[in-house]
Amino acid sequence: MTGLLDQINVDDVVLLPDRKQLDLVTDLLHVQSRIAGVLHAVLGAVDRSDAAMTAHGVPTVSWLAGELRYTRTQASAMVHQAHDLHRFGQVGDALIEGRINDRQAAAVTQVLRKLPTGLGPVAESEAQATMVGFCDTFDSQHLAGLSRHPLEVVAPEIAEEAEAERIARDLRDATRDRHLNFTDNGHGSTLIKGSLPAADAALLKAQIDAIAQQMHRTALELRDPGVEQPSWPQRRADALVELARRTAVQQVAPRHGGDRPHVVVTINYQDLLNDCHGAGLVDGTTLTPGQLRRFACDAGILPVILGRASQVLDVGREERLVTPSIRHALHVRDQGCVFPGCNRPAVDCDAHHIQPWQQKGPTALHNLCLLCKHHHNLLEPDQKRVPELQWEIRIAADGVPEVIPPRFVDKHRRPRRHQRFRQPTG
Repeated sequence: MTGLLDQINVDDVVLLPDRKQLDLVTDLLHVQSRIAGVLHAVLGAVDRSDAAMTAHGVPTVSWLAGELRYTRTQASAMVHQAHDLHRFGQVGDALIEGRINDRQAAAVTQVLRKLPTGLGPVAESEAQATMVGFCDTFDSQHLAGLSRHPLEVVAPEIAEEAEAERIARDLRDATRDRHLNFTDNGHGSTLIKGSLPAADAALLKAQIDAIAQQMHRTALELRDPGVEQPSWPQRRADALVELARRTAVQQVAPRHGGDRPHVVVTINYQDLLNDCHGAGLVDGTTLTPGQLRRFACDAGILPVILGRASQVLDVGREERLVTPSIRHALHVRDQGCVFPGCNRPAVDCDAHHIQPWQQKGPTALHNLCLLCKHHHNLLEPDQKRVPELQWEIRIAADGVPEVIPPRFVDKHRRPRRHQRFRQPTG
């Protein structure tokens, strides 16, 4: 098998006719499924014979993890699947013969494991045959949802009761196995992985989808080719962050560590006033100057004096830049995000300093406006770009915020107002 694989020149594949390229992929996937079947059959036999314990003094899972560098989770899953395919021989044979793929085999064995005990060998054999037959029509995801069908075929008289028991058992398992993990990938991202009971997940999904649906781009900014058009998964990711932000803003989260949960940013005061470089979170995450400027628009500033070896010598009193009274006035004046076409309410918005605070911009109504997170990012000034190529905002003489598009959106850069500030004429 290795010799045959060595004969395939991957660089020459594109020289084949299209049909031949697709046939090659089909053949390789077919062989991959057969190898997976043989591998699990051999692995199951090895585990049942305790070969790893005899040769190395460790169980099969530990041998796979230690010698072949699989994680223990991956190794354990492989051994469990090997035993499932040995128990459900028709599924294992179908995989070895290439009639089903390894993902389908895993889904089928998951369904078969949940059948009631005591069906008898004839009924269990018929259930296996039924599920293997379904593999001609369904992919692994649909197969996993067919838990009731084999039972209706082999034992219809107990199908309803058994299905109710299965649903209750699945809920118990899902509740027991619920988890949520955050893992720093070392490249500026945090991977979020978890599992929830389906009903609880439906509530979270409904909340996120509702917020994501609001995160549309306005007609004005769609004329800017440089503005990102996020995919639906990206909008969902933004919605999850927005959900957490709303909880923080409304202060409904419980106290943790003596204070409401919030994000703590550390930076040398002089750097904050100068170029905004060198900022970071307390866990070591580095922030860009743009991220820091957006944080600084609507934040509390807590001075801390450090001595040698970062020893805290003194902690001053926190100064809230945008006080509750100023925010209330902004809510009355702006009523929501002031970007034309955006309908995000005031409670979902940041208080944006038009002239940045660290550049001595005052925290006063004539230098503040409400912007949603997306338009806050869009309108935060970039010192490395000329003003004519940026979105800008100002407070007009009558006290109304106005957005000025970049020159490539409107060569005359005519100020635009949200329709809520327009007065009817005639």
